[in-house]
Amino acid sequence: MSENQQDQSLKPVVVEHRRVVIQNSHGENLVGILHETGSRELVVICHGFRSTKERIPMVNLALAFEREKNSAFRFDFAGNGESEGSFQYGNYSREAEDIRAVVAHFKREQRLVTAIIGHSKGGNAVLMYASRYNDVRTIVNIAGRFDLKRGIEGRLGKNFREKMERFGFIDVKNRRGEIEYRVTKESLVDRLAADTRSACQKIPLNCRVLTIHGTVDEFVPVEDANEFAKYIPNHNLCIVEGADHEYTKHQSLLCSIVLNFVKTGLSKDKSSPLFSNKKIIDSRL
Repeated sequence: MSENQQDQSLKPVVVEHRRVVIQNSHGENLVGILHETGSRELVVICHGFRSTKERIPMVNLALAFEREKNSAFRFDFAGNGESEGSFQYGNYSREAEDIRAVVAHFKREQRLVTAIIGHSKGGNAVLMYASRYNDVRTIVNIAGRFDLKRGIEGRLGKNFREKMERFGFIDVKNRRGEIEYRVTKESLVDRLAADTRSACQKIPLNCRVLTIHGTVDEFVPVEDANEFAKYIPNHNLCIVEGADHEYTKHQSLLCSIVLNFVKTGLSKDKSSPLFSNKKIIDSRL
């Protein structure tokens, strides 16, 4: 390392948290927070079902990259948080397209998206994105669900098919009897039609995928993680002993695992012709 590079590495990074609005392909505004460190490299972080960019795993992951001098962007999918649009129960394809809009935005800004990270349902969205577009080499799936037919009865009831045929929608209520959200027939069909196995098999070999799953996940069984490992061509599996769905007591460990995987991927990319063509000289990660 040259003396000038050493001086640069010792300089404190000025971090800016900036609200960014990006329009998706349906004309809806997606709202996100950019953790701007000045690096050209950037990671995109995606939340899960009925969640937002402000949930603890998303915020902590962004802060972890920020501390490593790497910019991060966490955003709300359409119909969630601050973003426009209506909430949909399924919507996996639409959420993959939301990610597409985000990646395209930062490409226009001359940024290099080095990784896309998704938690829970967001894990499914990032995998679907990877199966369609071969433009991001590192994907992280945290607690995603492989079998999308599972978990429906727990939310909609055992006779959900009969109710859906009769009324065309199901209102999901909390313990106080208040309606939390509505599941339409269209959104249910979208979830049931989503083919996770096929999407996994379509992910290119040059795309590195990491699946992280906790052994005491209360929403998605840890067995689903093993299914991802069977069908994704270039896959790494990390099982975290004692971790729940949101990694409540394992936030530091989760961040460390994700950071190390992304760093390793970036190091490999630097030596590839694709990366050198981008003329990246000084990585902040």
